[in-house]
This record gives sequence, structure tokens and C-alpha cells, in this order.
Amino acid sequence: MNELEFKCGNPGASKFGNFINYYQFHPPDERISMLAPEIWSSAFKADRGCALDVGCNSGDLTVALKDFLTNVVDTPISILGVDVDPVLIRRACEKQSPRNLTFKCLDIMSDTGDIFTDFLKPRNRTRFDIVFCFSITMWIHLNHGDDGLRKFLAKVASLSDFLVIEPQPWKCYRTAVKRLKLGKAEFPNFKALQLRNNVESEIETFIVDKCGLEKVGESGLTKWGRKLLFFKRNT
Repeated sequence: MNELEFKCGNPGASKFGNFINYYQFHPPDERISMLAPEIWSSAFKADRGCALDVGCNSGDLTVALKDFLTNVVDTPISILGVDVDPVLIRRACEKQSPRNLTFKCLDIMSDTGDIFTDFLKPRNRTRFDIVFCFSITMWIHLNHGDDGLRKFLAKVASLSDFLVIEPQPWKCYRTAVKRLKLGKAEFPNFKALQLRNNVESEIETFIVDKCGLEKVGESGLTKWGRKLLFFKRNT
């Protein structure tokens, strides 16, 4: 286990979703195949693209996203990948990564300081063209409660002109809680959660009604039973 993976004696359990061998079970190509190429032509306003991958793990999917976007929109793409786990970020940085990829250790729920500003300012941006959030909402929700989930959604929406969210359904929560309990541990906020069986639709409604984005599409179900939601800033 890595430094932030919960020390519960169960390699399938994690408090933050920072699984050390995640991409062995969820290969990047499976998510790339869910990104409809026709969506992205309107996602970039300039001749250079700027994206953020929140919860990037060891960076495998971030690299695949850069290759995919560069090919689809035929323009240079710079991507910042952030993750709460320093071990995973070190792994990402150690890989033979393409140019215009940056990885930083960051807790998105804390003060992000200058990391986003330092990345955006040299590129003459105040927001990212695209923000990707793959299977991270549940971990935010379990660790920070209903208000924390709303805070997270508001933050990533404010950072993006185009937002991709892959929410975990409630059955994933039950699995995560069960695995953690096997190690005699628990998520302290779980019992207090009010957003439960309808969590996916609640996420969608909050982004549309409270964050100033409009839904422009969704994918089919992935092999692990989730779908990608696509939102775009409407002003």
C-alpha cells in the first residue's frame, strides 16, 4: 500500500480511492472509447488547449487523454494532472511522459494555492478548457460529506469551460464501505449522508442549477457500470 492508502490490511480497500494498481483493472483505453470525438471541436477557444485531470492517479489516463485530444482537435494540448497521493504523483512524474504534461500533488478540497494560477497564467487563461473528474465524486463525498461534495462540484465547475464527470453510483459506496469495514475502519461521514440512492442525478442537477453549466451529453455505460456526463459553460 502507498502512504495515503488506508492502513486496514485489505489491499482492495482505500479511504481516498488512491489504488496503487488502478489502471491494471481500468485500462485508460476503456474510458477514452467513451469520449465521443464530435464533442470536442467546440471545447477549445484558442489555438492551444488547456485541461485539468483531477484525481489523476499515476497518470496513465492523463497521458491517454492528451494523445486523444491532440488527435481529435489537431491542436497542442497542455494538461495538468493532480492527485492527493504523493506516491502516485511521483510515479506519474517518473514515467516517460509527453511534452506539455504536468503532475502535481494536491488535495482539491484544500486551498489550492498557486498551482492552478501558475499553470494557467503563462497560457493566458483564467480557466481550463476542460476539467476531467473520473470516478472521484464518491471519495470526495465519503470523506467530506454532502456539503463537501457540493463544494467540490462548485470548485471544478468554476475552473472549467467544459466539464466531464464520471459519478459513482450508490452501489459503489456500499462496496467501498464494506471493504473498509473489513479492516475495522469506516468513513466517518457515511451515516450522515443525505444524498444517497439518487446521488448521480443530484450531481447532475447541482451542476446545471447551481454552477452555470449546461448538460450537453452523456456516454453509454462503461464496462464497470458508470457513465460520463458532459457539461459546458453557457455564458
